[in-house]
Amino acid sequence: MDAGAMTLRTIPDLAKAELISASDAEALEEVAARYAVAIPPALAALIDKNDPNDPIALQFVPHADELETSPEERADPIGDLAHSPVEGIVHRYPDRVLLKPLHVCPVYCRFCFRREMVGPEGLGTLNAEKLDACFAYITAHPDIWEVILTGGDPLILAPRRLKHIVERIGAIDHVKIIRIHTRVPVADPDLIDEDLIAALKAASKPVYIGVHANHPRELSPAARTALKRLADAGLPLLSQTVLLRGVNDDPKVMAELMRSFVENRVRPYYLHHPDLAPGTARFRVTIDEGRALMRALRGHLSGLAMPTYVLDIPGGHGKSPVGPDYVHGAEVEDFRGARHSYPE
Repeated sequence: MDAGAMTLRTIPDLAKAELISASDAEALEEVAARYAVAIPPALAALIDKNDPNDPIALQFVPHADELETSPEERADPIGDLAHSPVEGIVHRYPDRVLLKPLHVCPVYCRFCFRREMVGPEGLGTLNAEKLDACFAYITAHPDIWEVILTGGDPLILAPRRLKHIVERIGAIDHVKIIRIHTRVPVADPDLIDEDLIAALKAASKPVYIGVHANHPRELSPAARTALKRLADAGLPLLSQTVLLRGVNDDPKVMAELMRSFVENRVRPYYLHHPDLAPGTARFRVTIDEGRALMRALRGHLSGLAMPTYVLDIPGGHGKSPVGPDYVHGAEVEDFRGARHSYPE
């Protein structure tokens, strides 16, 4: 990776980097005007320009199909806004809340379920007054056991600001766990430095890091070094992956990704069925296809490497596991497909 390389943020940037053709540029300007674009050097370097179906490019390079909205798609597919009692807070489950201090990311995924909210023209970054209102809400609700920092990507905040947020959350007695969802170890691994790690460890509570990656090639040597820094610092790591057509909807690819997570001390956590975000139909698989993939992994992949396949129900009703069922009346199916009687 070129040390002087910059994040690609415009359609001319992408054309100059030969990630799109000149003939596509005009149509893609309309896409970029609606949905934010950013591909940092660490990810741009992973794209195979000779492969028209490169799984890294599919995730991050804009496509004209993003302008086509299907009838079932929603601007807020999982109901963030419907469950936001205070700006920056999403309170969907009884014992946990999301806290979104910013809506900016180091990279903008073309399948993002918050694509209508994130980016330079998105919902913005919370100022001190708005953050205080978030902390007041959390303090006033003693059932909140876990606070999940998301956005946007919290790990692009300056370490000083991130430390302040983590310390404020940690000072709330009934909050016992802080979780942070991020793509930074993959998208901008150099940001995982001593200052950032010190900020993450400033809380008096356990801090878990949810790492988003969708293809094994995203776990580059630099990304693996960043994950090692986090793990060596004693920060537990969990994975977040979205099931995407053409990217990871193949059992061999998914197995390689999950094994790579485990090898880098990242515990596979959620495999998300793709959400009904506008302009993302090209990525979506059916639930039956997802179940078939999970069935193909069972028994051939260590239980340590098996994620939970979940669907976030549109409208803000929460996640439900939608994996295959192995119990059929008085019989239980093994991973090879054979059925065996089980006496109750």
